[in-house]
Amino acid sequence: MDKSGRPRWKKGKDGKDLAALAAAQPMSAIVAKLQASLKGSKLAATLSSGAGDAILGVNPQQAALLSRAAFGRALENAGAGRHWFQLGAEELFYLLHALNCIAVVESASKDNPMSQGELWDRLCSASESFPETYRAYSHLRSKNWVVRSGLQYGADFVAYRHHPALVHSEFAVVVVPEGLGLGGRRGRLNVWSDLLCALRASGSVAKTLLVLTISGDVRELRSPDCLEQLVVHERTVARWIAQQCREQRCEPCGEDEAYKEEQDHAGGTVVFNCWGVMLGFAALSGLLVYKLRFRQ
Repeated sequence: MDKSGRPRWKKGKDGKDLAALAAAQPMSAIVAKLQASLKGSKLAATLSSGAGDAILGVNPQQAALLSRAAFGRALENAGAGRHWFQLGAEELFYLLHALNCIAVVESASKDNPMSQGELWDRLCSASESFPETYRAYSHLRSKNWVVRSGLQYGADFVAYRHHPALVHSEFAVVVVPEGLGLGGRRGRLNVWSDLLCALRASGSVAKTLLVLTISGDVRELRSPDCLEQLVVHERTVARWIAQQCREQRCEPCGEDEAYKEEQDHAGGTVVFNCWGVMLGFAALSGLLVYKLRFRQ
């Protein structure tokens, strides 16, 4: 976001208004089309050995929808009738669990798809923090934010208002587990130095630091059913820079701000006048009492 808090839309070719283009094609509609297309084809992604990512083969129309919805990364070895996408662990489980539009197999030689519980175990074994990172990912995706890896920015994710080709990311997302329910894991931002580093890193790339705290009274993480008990708390953290705030106060204000300042000034004048009347009345009363005593 820019200093005014508005999203930073990229510059389109020939002066094209990318904000209007995004408004005409909302991300919710794109994801719905992708869900319908993948679910009708009954596609299966192949899980990579020893990792949490997977490879999904789709036709050209589905490849265009995957790209528009910003799921996965297109591989260069695409054929004329087949395109291949590499899906991250959170993206893979979201397409299976939340959208229910693909299946997952352990290898290309196996036809039996994995159940959600089996895939959950595999992904949790590959990454201990998968329950909280997936809960954060699905939380943002369900609100129609585009979520990508934030590794290059020192964060867990970055969140875009729409497709990354149209707008810059607005939030650097850090996921923090809280409580013994998540195995007692200590997340990031436990000390002030961690918080300051995260603020510096996000501020230097014009992003707002968004801290998603995942908590809940969860005793077992062996099933995706635990996701319903995990609560997401959203907090944005920003630095207060005295110099910038002072300069912003000196900038010319709009009509509304000028009117507000005028009203505040008028209100202060009324208060000042009231105090003046009260002080004058008190002084006059004291003078009358003094004269009466002097005459006696």
